[in-house]
Amino acid sequence: MKRLQNIFYAVFILFGFSPGKAQTDTTAIATTKMADFTIAFGSCNKNSIPNLLWDDILNTHPDVWIWGGDNVYADTDNMQKLQEFYEAQENVEGYKKLKEKVPVIGTWDDHDYGLNDGGVEYKSKKESQQVFLDFFKVPKGSPRRAQEGVYAVHNYETPKGTVKVVVLDTRYFRTALTKDTVTKKRTKPNTYGEGTVLGTTQWEWLANELNTSTADFNILVSSIQVLSNEHGFETWGNFPHEVDKLQKLIADSKAKGVVVLSGDRHISEFSKTPIEGVAYPLIDFTSSGLTHVYSSYSGEANPYRVGAVVSEVSFGTLSFNFETSHIIFKMIGDEGKVLGILEQGFK
Repeated sequence: MKRLQNIFYAVFILFGFSPGKAQTDTTAIATTKMADFTIAFGSCNKNSIPNLLWDDILNTHPDVWIWGGDNVYADTDNMQKLQEFYEAQENVEGYKKLKEKVPVIGTWDDHDYGLNDGGVEYKSKKESQQVFLDFFKVPKGSPRRAQEGVYAVHNYETPKGTVKVVVLDTRYFRTALTKDTVTKKRTKPNTYGEGTVLGTTQWEWLANELNTSTADFNILVSSIQVLSNEHGFETWGNFPHEVDKLQKLIADSKAKGVVVLSGDRHISEFSKTPIEGVAYPLIDFTSSGLTHVYSSYSGEANPYRVGAVVSEVSFGTLSFNFETSHIIFKMIGDEGKVLGILEQGFK
């Protein structure tokens, strides 16, 4: 049966999709089509409601699972309660099986950070960071225990090529939003234009990681969307100078195959834009959520969107081909249903 599915999928790709074009299909089943390296990722997960997707995630045979944020919904400055939320997630049966077979990395967003829409102003961020690192089994003696923020880099080497995953922290240093600025960004998005998303130290670290990277692909994990900027919720677009800074860094660094993975929105979508001086477009793949979604979604502006918005529970995968410098991006729902797909070359 698996062989027939793989044959079907190969024909499906051959005749249904062209490089750089996103389409949606509600009948194809995600199979284990051979890839040189596979990433699976997702965000917005509550352990108090059914976790339907962990078996489907395992069936894609990922080389790494990436939490994209809102890994639990705690919204608390009580560290004992926060730890209890993480422990409950640890005991979800499907997730336990995943951890036995797949390395787990990731970042946080606001609800696991501890403060809804929170940034630099969250008073318990240092304590919350330690509980976060406990969840990810970071050793007590790791330098990550002493640094401010949960940003980190993970390098993956294969016989055919390398992938660098740069995990960003869009909470710890992000400029606080006052009532006035929240109102401003709700009524007129993309005009906030002050402050920072990453903070000085993290920006310097990110610049070094991209400027010195020799990886075939460089994957940036951001808990919030980078490109979509008109919906009025949390996004890098509310700090447009930070988006410009990131795009300039990507161009100046000459880093190969830079891609953004994001979450937060309770919808999944592909966004894409050209960057001057870069041979390939920047793709922001939003995958959200794992257990609950914006089921009443009826449309919102995104000038960078490619393909359709998916408002079903889903996760994302990236299948890498080093020889052709291609990635196949897929949104996958319950029972392995492929909800959206995009193929992109990076030469």
